[in-house]
Amino acid sequence: MSTSGRRRVILGGPTASGKSALALAIAGEFDGVVINADSMQVYRELPVLTAQPTPAAQAKAPHRLYGFLSVTDRCSAGRWAELARAEIDAALAIGKLPIVVGGTGFYLRSLLSGLAPVPAIPAAVRSAAQRRLAELGKAAFHAELARRDPVVAGRLRPSDSQRMVRAWEVIEATGRSLADWQAQQDDAEDAGFAKLVIVPARAQLYAACDARFRSMIEQGALAEARQLSGATLAPDLPALKALGLRELIAHVRGEISLEAAIASAQQATRRYAKRQLTWFRHQLPDAKVVADFDPVAQFSERFLNEIFSFIRNSG
Repeated sequence: MSTSGRRRVILGGPTASGKSALALAIAGEFDGVVINADSMQVYRELPVLTAQPTPAAQAKAPHRLYGFLSVTDRCSAGRWAELARAEIDAALAIGKLPIVVGGTGFYLRSLLSGLAPVPAIPAAVRSAAQRRLAELGKAAFHAELARRDPVVAGRLRPSDSQRMVRAWEVIEATGRSLADWQAQQDDAEDAGFAKLVIVPARAQLYAACDARFRSMIEQGALAEARQLSGATLAPDLPALKALGLRELIAHVRGEISLEAAIASAQQATRRYAKRQLTWFRHQLPDAKVVADFDPVAQFSERFLNEIFSFIRNSG
């Protein structure tokens, strides 16, 4: 059936929760376009390890922003949000339902709430921030940040290296606290989205994370890691943070066994899924929560009817 009006859907949830399959079902029901909101699924060299929809799935409905960048490229939340807005507008222009699906919270927040207008940070400053962190260690780096930017440092734990580096590079490059830039954040674009969050039972989610990683090994994830292990890549490239990639590269280089790599990657995936659940609980409180969903058994007719009804009534 065709969609009417200007409805838009955001479908969030942790990794391995079944989001992609549900997005495809929604696209089939509403003549939709599936738009990726996963920061790792944008990289073309990692289709298996990042669990991108298969070619067969992508043939059933239009899919956008999957595998369109090289691992040597950098995709920020701001860059993604600009592309996602363009894809949403393009879908609406031809009467299709935009379905934004993914688990990268910062990407979704950039789409819903806008981003602070921080100027582009020079590559040299980004590199200097990474070097400084490596030289000092997390605790001392946090202490240095607290001297330079006490407001932002006070919001961050010493373990949060990614956000500490971001705050350091912003004040280094602009002379202003990231908090000052955030105070000028763009107007929110929250209105108009029907928001859904899949929340499987914890035990079922963790089992799905474990099973999916083993399936990735069977489908060629090791070959993807082997290809990247031989490439000369900057160590701070975002793509190198793909879950399981570091462990598989360590195995390819003979540093650990395959079983040890799999076990470590599975643990990292479970921990990431837990953090995602926390983010969605606090950052999308107005979303319809689909609780105790079984990512293995997938969708019953009652389940799909409930989701479809929610989307129709959100128009």
